[in-house]
Amino acid sequence: MHYPGTSDRFPAQERLAAGAQFIAGRLTRGTSGRTHTVVDPATGEDVYTYELAGTDDVDAAVAAARAAFMGWAATTPGERSDAMHRFAAVLADRADEFARAESLQCGKPLKLTREFDVPGTIDNTAFFAGAARHLQGQSAGEYSGDHTSYIRREPIGVVGSIAPWNYPLQMAAWKVLPAIAAGNTIVLKPAEITPLTSLLFAEAATEAGIPDGVINIVTGTGKEAGEHLVGHPDVAMTSFTGSTAVGKRVAEIATATVKRIHLELGGKAPFVVFDDADLEAAVNGAVAGALINTGQDCTAATRAYVQRPLYDVFVERTAALMDTVRLGDPFQSTTDLGPLISHVQRDRVAGFVDRARAYARVVIGGEAPQGDLKNGAFYRPTLIADASQGSEIVQSEIFGPVLVVLPFDSDDDGIRLANDTPYGLAASAWSRDVYRANRATREIKAGCVWVNDHIPIISEMPHGGYKASGFGKDMSTYSFEEYTQIKHVMYDNTAVPRKDWHRTIFGDR
Repeated sequence: MHYPGTSDRFPAQERLAAGAQFIAGRLTRGTSGRTHTVVDPATGEDVYTYELAGTDDVDAAVAAARAAFMGWAATTPGERSDAMHRFAAVLADRADEFARAESLQCGKPLKLTREFDVPGTIDNTAFFAGAARHLQGQSAGEYSGDHTSYIRREPIGVVGSIAPWNYPLQMAAWKVLPAIAAGNTIVLKPAEITPLTSLLFAEAATEAGIPDGVINIVTGTGKEAGEHLVGHPDVAMTSFTGSTAVGKRVAEIATATVKRIHLELGGKAPFVVFDDADLEAAVNGAVAGALINTGQDCTAATRAYVQRPLYDVFVERTAALMDTVRLGDPFQSTTDLGPLISHVQRDRVAGFVDRARAYARVVIGGEAPQGDLKNGAFYRPTLIADASQGSEIVQSEIFGPVLVVLPFDSDDDGIRLANDTPYGLAASAWSRDVYRANRATREIKAGCVWVNDHIPIISEMPHGGYKASGFGKDMSTYSFEEYTQIKHVMYDNTAVPRKDWHRTIFGDR
């Protein structure tokens, strides 16, 4: 198979020749003294080589954000809203550029970036443009009798955020948009292996007229740039999306400087199929929910629990549908599934599957394709059956195109098994019985529970988890709880110099 050169797909090296740091409204080079190369995971070819950020770059970005904060925080909600509506329009005009860059650095099929990643980001930007006008506190009231109280909702300051590599554009948006809509400024560190669309996103914001310093990007390693950003004394809040293990480290650093923390961490989403479910819908939902973004999604369906009367036929039909999924060049319209993000990640996924062969049955997949795809980080869609609940393949986050299916007997068993991991980010329940489905939505401990579907997200609704999946919310107006400070203001209404309560401190009544 012949793939076009990287310049035909997206001219990254030329487009971002000035560097991979975006500080105070312009692209600059990193000062760490080390370089990094973005690699196309579909071909193994180099895409973009740049200088990594060092601690000095983080300091400069934080300083730029701090300098811009007072002016941006002082803008009216309407002014911020107008700027963000212009931002959404710029993104829409450049949609294909963003889609191609995202596909190139991640290996996502172009149909996914064009129909999911980019439209979702534009919609999210438009949503927060509107939401910027609705940052109210509670209405004023005389709660003590002698005073009027009201609530101010104020921006926190400089936000330091870290985004993952699986959805670089959408995660940049999820971090940046609520922060700036609320009047904060931000320094975002994208994953060093996928910085392209985060840089384009910040550049588009400047094109839309958002002031220099409001959005800054530092592209460096987590150990150097990330930890310095999280621990920076001038950063008032940290938002992190990534693994639970790294999230614990972020929390340790952030709490040392007593800053607010928002963590969106790992997931191991259950997919619970009751015996009255629409089997065809469940099979289609399982394959789509397990394989989206090549399974590199913390809400992906990874554990299918199927009530025993449907178990065998579910396994059979799911395997048959998985077998129709087409791997190939992400830039071809006929490609359904792209590669994993890297050969390292592919080998990690393969290790989980290979170890599972000792205790479970690999129904389909379980291998990297050869031939034309051998140079890419591809892995075939994989279905595993007959594993035990306590096994690694069931309990650990794999982050690849792997679905494990287990049977259950009673409804109690299905819900118990669904809850039996450290995670609680997302889940789905499949049933025609409204009471059964409603019970599942109440009792499954996850931040999102879909009924008869799996994966759809919308800007108006929050995203965030329970348990080891973290705390706090992305998207929706609920995210403003992370990015605003609540202030109580209290006015005396009596004009009396000597208050009755003063006698508790001096004098008599």
